[in-house]
Amino acid sequence: MRVCLRVCMGDDGWKLAQSYNPVWLEEMRELREQPLDPVAEQEVIDSIEEVYFSTDSFDMVQYELEKLPPELNLQELEQYRDTLKRQQAAVSKKVADLILEKQPAYVKELERVTALQTNLQLAAVICTNARRQLGVAKEGFTEACLGLLANQRRRQLLTGLLQSLRTIKTLQRTDVRLSEMLEEEDYPGAIQLCLECQKAASTFKHYSCIRSTHTHAHTSEQLDVALSKTCKHFDVVHYTKVQRAYSLLGKTQMAMDQLHMHFTQAIHNTVFQVVLGYVELCAGNADTKFQKMQYKDLCTHITLDSYIPCLTDLCKALWEVMLSYHCTMQWHEEHDKNVCVSPADGAAEESDESVDRSYVKKKLEHGLTRIWQVGFICSAVAHQFFRCVLILSRLLRTCGEEFCDSKSEVLQESIKRQSVNYFKHYHRARLEELRMFLENETWELCPVKSNFNISQLHEFKFLGQCRSPSVSPSKLASSGAVPGLELGLFQQYLQEGNPFEMHMEQKEEESEDVLASNGYESDELEKSVYQEYDSDSDVPDELKQDYVDENTGDAPLKSISQETIRSKKRSDYNLNKANQPILTNTTLNVIRLLGKYMQMMNILKPIAFDVIHCVSQLFDYYLYAVYTFFGCNDTYEASGLGLISSRLRSTLNRIQESLIDRPATPRSTPPLSLLQWKEKVPSPHLSQLVNLSNSSALFGLAQRVVATESLVFLAEQFEALQSHLDSMMPPAKKPFLQQFYSQTVSTASELRKPIYWIVAAKALDYEQMLLLMAGVKWDIREIMSQHNIYVDVLLKEFEQFHQRLADVSRHVRIPLPVSNVLWEHCIRLANRTLVEGYANVKKCSNEGRALMQLDFQQFLMKLEKLTDLRPIPDKEFVETYIKAYYLTENDMEQFIKNHREYSMKQLANLVNVCLGSHINKKARQKLLAAIDDIDRPKR
Repeated sequence: MRVCLRVCMGDDGWKLAQSYNPVWLEEMRELREQPLDPVAEQEVIDSIEEVYFSTDSFDMVQYELEKLPPELNLQELEQYRDTLKRQQAAVSKKVADLILEKQPAYVKELERVTALQTNLQLAAVICTNARRQLGVAKEGFTEACLGLLANQRRRQLLTGLLQSLRTIKTLQRTDVRLSEMLEEEDYPGAIQLCLECQKAASTFKHYSCIRSTHTHAHTSEQLDVALSKTCKHFDVVHYTKVQRAYSLLGKTQMAMDQLHMHFTQAIHNTVFQVVLGYVELCAGNADTKFQKMQYKDLCTHITLDSYIPCLTDLCKALWEVMLSYHCTMQWHEEHDKNVCVSPADGAAEESDESVDRSYVKKKLEHGLTRIWQVGFICSAVAHQFFRCVLILSRLLRTCGEEFCDSKSEVLQESIKRQSVNYFKHYHRARLEELRMFLENETWELCPVKSNFNISQLHEFKFLGQCRSPSVSPSKLASSGAVPGLELGLFQQYLQEGNPFEMHMEQKEEESEDVLASNGYESDELEKSVYQEYDSDSDVPDELKQDYVDENTGDAPLKSISQETIRSKKRSDYNLNKANQPILTNTTLNVIRLLGKYMQMMNILKPIAFDVIHCVSQLFDYYLYAVYTFFGCNDTYEASGLGLISSRLRSTLNRIQESLIDRPATPRSTPPLSLLQWKEKVPSPHLSQLVNLSNSSALFGLAQRVVATESLVFLAEQFEALQSHLDSMMPPAKKPFLQQFYSQTVSTASELRKPIYWIVAAKALDYEQMLLLMAGVKWDIREIMSQHNIYVDVLLKEFEQFHQRLADVSRHVRIPLPVSNVLWEHCIRLANRTLVEGYANVKKCSNEGRALMQLDFQQFLMKLEKLTDLRPIPDKEFVETYIKAYYLTENDMEQFIKNHREYSMKQLANLVNVCLGSHINKKARQKLLAAIDDIDRPKR
């Protein structure tokens, strides 16, 4: 029972119980000995808290002490103690009952263990006796007899082994002979000997030395190597031996499969080695990193001087492979004819050979186009080689047509498709590059010479060459004069020579001279530039003009006389700089891309429309970037002055929907397909180096002028090239080009209004004007001869604006159209501010209206001395509003209906101010109702 109690109480509880009074232990014993009802006993056990049954270390004394209330009650403690006693007694009794219940089973199992131990001791004695008796028998008789039998069996095995070794030695000597025959290129004899050895060795295949020999595998490898040699240099005797060997093996069809694989591999290896040689030559060192590059990446390391020689060598290598394939086909055709003349003896053998010949013929015919496609793609996969393709494409197509014995319509379509795929990837990379340029552009002026023309760039030299009367020998291939075309390329160069071994002259590129020294030009330097490009007989007419002035359309003069300076308008800020084009490095980069794209159109005429579509995307993205950087402002767009035309708005929306990849929103349209997504580019972000908040610099006016006017300059270059682009377009696609020019290119100059409007809206303090006008008393009773002070403050603002424009023009030339737009915006905003100030007047007399006219006339008189812009914008807008004060009731109603350009507030104020003078309250209500009727459709 003590054991049970200890189990129930735990070690700590048991030690604590032992330390208690013996009287308490006696009470516990009495409680256990008291008879309990089983149901009541179970209820007592169920009332025990679950924490006492946990298997973790549990300190029940600590637990019970923590449960004690702050104020102890002896009676409650004794009751709780009695409860714990009863629970402990019930548990002890339950444990004791369970032990007694399992006692018979324990006794029975103990008896079984005892019996098993006895049996094991008996077995050990038996085993010991058996081992002792076996040892005696071995020493007496068995060991000697079995030793004799084993020796006899070993002798028989060694005798058979000796015979096998002699046979294996013979096989080894045969292996040496087989290697000699392979070195002598006697492939049929080697295969015959190999088959005989394989048959003899099948008897001894259970020997590891036989299993480890790879005679047949080695022979097959050597035969495969010999087959691969025919891909570059075809030898009739060599190829005949290889085919006879494969025929003995019964692997004619497999040989043809391997042959096509070797031809493909030969093309890849050859072109890679050719390009690698040029890359290492251009690099000037033997860096092994080039050998681990992919072919496409390797092509990017070809320098400009190596373009034509590299592609020429690629074409030569491709010709060698195609010539070998052509000779291979001829060999099989002659072989088939000889077989048909002398048929085989057996019908079964004849049937198998017929199947093999049919398979070989189909495989060779099918491989023609495949080999040509692989070779052409490997020769022109990189975009750096497109200039060279212009020279060699005609010869390549002629070679392909004769090689495939067809017009190669499928091949041409494949070339077009792969060219489109390549160009789309190339264009995608250029768009990303353009985005990077725009996001890092600080919109500083790129210092080009005043006579800069895109025909001076390398990328547009081809336009002059296309019109040049003299054609160099390097262009004979592209013009159609292909050597040996009458006799056929393969017939003429069957024995020796290569049709691509022509003298490829490459005209040395003239150095570009378009940048001005330090942004300025001396007269001598400008004169030399004009002399350098004086001979422009090979330049297209649309490219002969220099930079065209937006206002007059005439080419700029080379020098500006003093009389010309005096005759210039006051608002022209071009006097301190030459009339050089305004463009940035990014603009120049886009123009160069335009030239490269036009070259690709000349080279790949079937994809001209795709190229022009990509050209339009370059312009679209540049236009959209300039607008989002400098012209996108909802506050000023809501002015209601029509700053953005409907055509420009639709163009911007089209670009945003078709080209700009905007972040997806929960309410956005369904997700785009992968192809559509690839055509979109993220919207660019203005560089942090560009500060558009500096008031002293007119809020980034210099950067805005450079950005906007560079876009206008880019549009002018597009317009100059329109006729050339139109001549390249397929007739069915010309409406696209016309729409692009009419709806996109022509809208470039329209961006001036929203972009310069932002400057004009911040350049003058219009709010101050409203505050000064609000302090003027207009209900005077006498005619004033002196204008109000707000007019002088406004004119001073314009003088400061004029001075800041001049300061900006010292760094960036401000063209006359730009200054006109800026002055127009500022004057328009000032006049509208005047009307708004007059509309805020609460009381006004006839003399007050006369004072308004005096102020406005004073403003106009002084303003006309600052600018030559005529007529003054919104002049009638102010005068009409001031004069409307004198209108009668009927005329006022008609005025309200006809002049929708005024706001409802301005019209309502006009009616309210006139109340009491010549309009009564009834007429006032009528006129206000008319104003409300006009405003109701807008709500």
